[in-house]
Amino acid sequence: MNKENDFFDEGYEVPQTNGNYMKLKPGENRFRILSKPIIGWLDWKDNKPLRFRMKEKPNAPIDPAKKIKHFWAVIVWNYNENKIAILELTQTSIQSAIQSLIKDDDWGSPFGYDIKIVKMGELLDTEYTTKPVPHKPASAEIVEQYMDSDINLEALFDGGDPFASNGSQDKF
Repeated sequence: MNKENDFFDEGYEVPQTNGNYMKLKPGENRFRILSKPIIGWLDWKDNKPLRFRMKEKPNAPIDPAKKIKHFWAVIVWNYNENKIAILELTQTSIQSAIQSLIKDDDWGSPFGYDIKIVKMGELLDTEYTTKPVPHKPASAEIVEQYMDSDINLEALFDGGDPFASNGSQDKF
């Protein structure tokens, strides 16, 4: 007899979770953008992120081995985990692809369609492909969970927890 089946129900797997933040995993990552982004600069101190508003970019990184990156942070529906999450994007190729979709008359605002990012490779050999999914309204479940969420992305600039604050995020 299989020892695992003795202990677990057949087909059981340990749940994979990233908490309240969506991390891009190898393969397909599908999400719906639900909020306007906050944008700025990301630096690191003692392995903790420091975020600065666009007009407050530091002159030099705190750790000279790490460069300061431009970031976007948005509230999304993470289809991989079926929940609301924050997605922080620092990859220029993804930012450029989403910006191109927004400027395209056929796609426009990302509030009206899902986006798929396919992640391939690892470390310095990582490549991302960004693809829109045909327009359709977000499901009632997604809209309800988003409207009930209390997320304040601005808290990221102060090193706070955006899920613990009184959400003042604009709703779509």
